[in-house]
Amino acid sequence: MPDIIHLLPDSIANQIAAGEVIQRPASVVKELVENSLDAGAAHIRICIKDAGRTLIQVIDDGKGMSGTDVRMAFERHATSKIKQAEDLFSLTTMGFRGEALPSIAAISQIEVKSRREEDELGTLIVINGSRLEKQELVSCAAGTSVSVKNIFFNVPARRKFLKSNETERRNIFSEIERIVLVNPQIEFTLIENDLETLHLPPTGLKQRIVQLEGRNATQQLIEIDEETTLGNIHGYVARPEFAKKGRVNQFFFVNNRFIRHPYFHRAVMMAFEPLIAANEKPGYYIYFRVNPDTIDVNIHPTKTEVKFENEQALWQILMVTVKESLGKFSAIPSIDFDREDAPEIPIYDPSRNTPMPRVNINSGYNPFHSSRPEKQTSSLPAFGWEQLYKGFENDKEPSPEADTNRQGSFFAAGANQDRPETELYPEHYQYKQKYILTSVKSGLMIIDQHKAHIRILFDKYLEQIRNRKGVTQRVLFPEILELSAAETATLPSLMDDLEALGFELNPLGNNSFAIQGVPSEIENVDASLLIRTIIGKSMEAETDVKAEIQEALALSLAGMTAIPYGRILTSEEMLLTVSQLFATKTPTYTPDGQKIVNLISDADLEKKMH
Repeated sequence: MPDIIHLLPDSIANQIAAGEVIQRPASVVKELVENSLDAGAAHIRICIKDAGRTLIQVIDDGKGMSGTDVRMAFERHATSKIKQAEDLFSLTTMGFRGEALPSIAAISQIEVKSRREEDELGTLIVINGSRLEKQELVSCAAGTSVSVKNIFFNVPARRKFLKSNETERRNIFSEIERIVLVNPQIEFTLIENDLETLHLPPTGLKQRIVQLEGRNATQQLIEIDEETTLGNIHGYVARPEFAKKGRVNQFFFVNNRFIRHPYFHRAVMMAFEPLIAANEKPGYYIYFRVNPDTIDVNIHPTKTEVKFENEQALWQILMVTVKESLGKFSAIPSIDFDREDAPEIPIYDPSRNTPMPRVNINSGYNPFHSSRPEKQTSSLPAFGWEQLYKGFENDKEPSPEADTNRQGSFFAAGANQDRPETELYPEHYQYKQKYILTSVKSGLMIIDQHKAHIRILFDKYLEQIRNRKGVTQRVLFPEILELSAAETATLPSLMDDLEALGFELNPLGNNSFAIQGVPSEIENVDASLLIRTIIGKSMEAETDVKAEIQEALALSLAGMTAIPYGRILTSEEMLLTVSQLFATKTPTYTPDGQKIVNLISDADLEKKMH
C-alpha cells in the first residue's frame, strides 16, 4: 500500500495561507499600508480600481529595499522583525509574520518597484500566482510601489464570493480609517478609479478625527488622559448628547494597532450608562500605550484581537477615566455651590446643642371624614363616582367638551340629547396617545398608531423609489449637510434612491452637500438628521441586493416620519389610519417584524369582567 501523506507544493500552501490573511481587497490594502508604515514612510498613496478587484496600488516614500530584500520578501515566513521566539513579546511594528506578501502573491498578479535612497537604480519584480516571472534593475523613485492586479484570479470560488463594489469599497475605507487614526503625522491620499476621493495632510490626533468625521466633530469630543504604572490611556469620547441609535465610530487601539475588545467596550458603556438611553451608543477613540511584554498580538491571523496581561485592572482604570472626563467637562450634571441663590450650609459648631428633628402630627385627622360641612349619607368620601356613569345611565354620547379634549375616554361625562341612537359612540378611541382602539365583530382591536403608520408609509415610499414617483419640494434656504468621509463614501450607492424619494443634494466639496429639496410629504423633520440616519442604517446593513437597499431606505424614512407616540389624533385621523393600514398587504406586522395589531376577543373580555 503506497504512502498517502505528502508535502503540499509552495503555491498551494500559499493559497491556503492567503485564505487566513487575505479575505478580501481590504485585507490587501491593510497589509500593504502597514508595510509602508514599518518602512518609515511620510506620505502613502493608495490607488484603487473597481473596489480593488482590478488594481490595488500602494506607493510610499519609505526607506525601500535592496534587490535581495525584494526577492526574499515573497518567501514565506521571511521577516526582518523576529530572530527568536522572545521577540514575539516585544513587538512595536505592524507586520511581523512574513505571510502577507507571499499570501498576496499567491492569489494575484503582483508587481513591485523599490529603491533605497543610497542606490542609483531600483529593483522591479513581477510575480504571477506565486511564480516569479521577472526581476530586473529599473529607474524609480526612492521608496516602494506595490501593484496588486486581478485579486483571486486563480481562485475563482473566492472571487465569486466577493461582495458588490460598494461593499468592498466600504471595507477598504474602514481599513484605511483605522490606520490613519493612529498615524495623524503621516499624509495619506486615496485615489479611486483615477479620482482623488480622500486627502489627509499631516496633523494632530484631534484634527485627524475632524478630517474624517467633519467639522461638527470638534464640539462633540471630550479628551481623556490617564497615566498609570500599567499603561497610559488617552483619546476622545463623544459627549452624551451626541450618542446615536445607529452606527457610531467606536475604536480601540493598543500601541498604534487597531483592536476589537468587547470587554473594554463594556467599561465605556458602563461609564455612559446613566447619561444615555439604553438603545443609544456613544462614539469613542481610545488609545492604550502599554509595555509590549504585557500583551500578545499573535492570537489571530488578522491581529485585531489582543490578549492583555492586566486586563481586569485596565478595565477598571478605563471606566474611571471615562467617568472622570465626563464629569470634568460638565457632561454629568453637578451642584454649583458658588451660585448666589444656593442654599446656605451652616458651619458645624460642636459647642452648640443641635436638637433632633421633630415631626408634627395631627392626631385628630381622619382621612375618611369629608372636609365638606354638609352631612354625608355614607362613611366613604364623595369622589363623584356618579359622574363617571352619567353618560351610560342616560345612554347618550359623551359631551362635546370631552371630544374637544380628544382623549378618547370611554367614561366621558355628559350627553347630547339630540343625537340619533345610531351615533351613540365614536367608532375609534385613542388610548394614552399611543394606541387606537376600535370594536370589531369578534372583540376589541388594539392598534399601535406609530407602527401602523410605519407600515403605511413604508409601502408608499417603496413604491415611490421603485416607480420614481417622488415629488420634490424645493427649500427656500438650502441646508448644509456635513458628512464624515465614511458617510460620503456610502452616499453614491443611495443617491438614485434618495432622488427617487424627492431629495435633491448638490455636492459642495470637502464632504459637504447642500439640501436643495426634500420629499413633499415631509414636514417639520430635520432633513440633515434624516439623511445621516438613512446613510448610517445602510452602512450597518451592508447589503448588496438593490431591492434590499431600497427596502432599508424606505423603512428608515418611514420610521423617522411616522406619527409619533404622544400625538393626539382626531376621529378622522384615526379612521384614515386604520383604513390605510388594512389596505396594505400585511397590516399586522411592520416590515421589520414588529407586531402592529392585537385582538382581545369578547370571551376574554367577559372573563376579565367576572
